[in-house]
Amino acid sequence: MPRINFAHIRERSTSGGWIDFAVFDARANVSCERDAVLFQLTNAARVSGLKVDKSALAFSENGRDMFYGDRDLVDYLSKRGKPRWTNYLDI
Repeated sequence: MPRINFAHIRERSTSGGWIDFAVFDARANVSCERDAVLFQLTNAARVSGLKVDKSALAFSENGRDMFYGDRDLVDYLSKRGKPRWTNYLDI
């Protein structure tokens, strides 16, 4: 059973409320695979009891950190970098 590291983070949004998001240490090769993997991992995190408003995949490509997922979260991660993994899921 593969173990997927992820970060579950709560940050203040630009509108003043809170956003709970998950960033998964997982890679998929093409966009349709990325969508399926992100959907599966997001649902697994929610089933485990975590609140997830937005989610993204984080992976390295050609030595660079890359992100795929909710546009606002990808923009945020592109500026801040990959978070520290705080949790894991056994899939």
